[in-house]
Amino acid sequence: MGKITMALVGEYTRVYIADTTDMVDEARKIHDTFPVATAALGRSITAASIMGKMLKGENEKLTFQIKAKGLIDSIVAVAWSNGNVKAFISDPHVDFEDHENNKLNVGGAIGTDGEIIIIKDLGLKDPYIGRSHLVSGEIAEDLAQYYLESEQQPSIISLGVLVSPDLSVIAAGGFFAQPMPNIPEDEIILLERAVKDMPAISSVIKEYTDHEEMLKILFPDMALRIMETYDVALKCDCSKEKLEKALITLGSDDIKEIIDTDGKAQLHCHFCNTYYDFSGEELINIYKLTKK
Repeated sequence: MGKITMALVGEYTRVYIADTTDMVDEARKIHDTFPVATAALGRSITAASIMGKMLKGENEKLTFQIKAKGLIDSIVAVAWSNGNVKAFISDPHVDFEDHENNKLNVGGAIGTDGEIIIIKDLGLKDPYIGRSHLVSGEIAEDLAQYYLESEQQPSIISLGVLVSPDLSVIAAGGFFAQPMPNIPEDEIILLERAVKDMPAISSVIKEYTDHEEMLKILFPDMALRIMETYDVALKCDCSKEKLEKALITLGSDDIKEIIDTDGKAQLHCHFCNTYYDFSGEELINIYKLTKK
């Protein structure tokens, strides 16, 4: 379980701050990630969860995707408007430590040859699709660039994951701060000062559990008003029924070939690493449905 708090910093800056430590550690266990992959996946989970909570409609959904040509070439996180997320990473065993700076080198593992893609399913005929090129591979900077280019929204974004020597997640989370268009100059100066002196978000989450305390540390000279706090979770929506529908879309010829060749089928959900078995009898029933 994780938590997201929406707050107003100053009078003109909306902030979403998230502690996703438990969610990221659960994802680490599901996908058996090495530290750099844990950090990359964890940052993506945090970002998607916050962006999900920023959606307006109850049934709206967002897909956050990184496509790159580095050691990590794909990360996908799907979030709903309640902030729940499912996610996977293409290369869970990537490890690319920056020993000189003693950090997990997410930017080095992803690289800058690629893009961020945001797909918003708002219940309309066609989804909204926005994209921008990677600028660092560190994810937070790339997302800030995406918001500036695709949504014309200046944003301060920080994402972090701390991994212990035993590979478990010590702290994970982040924040999005988005100034309103009419923000006055004096508040911009306070924001810039806060960003300049800001500690790493992962270290703040490690030391504090209360989101109000965290925000006071991050934005020390600014007025603070807590609006709402939400529980969020890493949660997959897969089921055998959904995968049965996926099998039906293969068509009768392909299903008949599976029956004749293997006599059974096993489908795998990449998000939660769950396997679903379909017996020969079940496949025959599915085959009959495709013939109707």
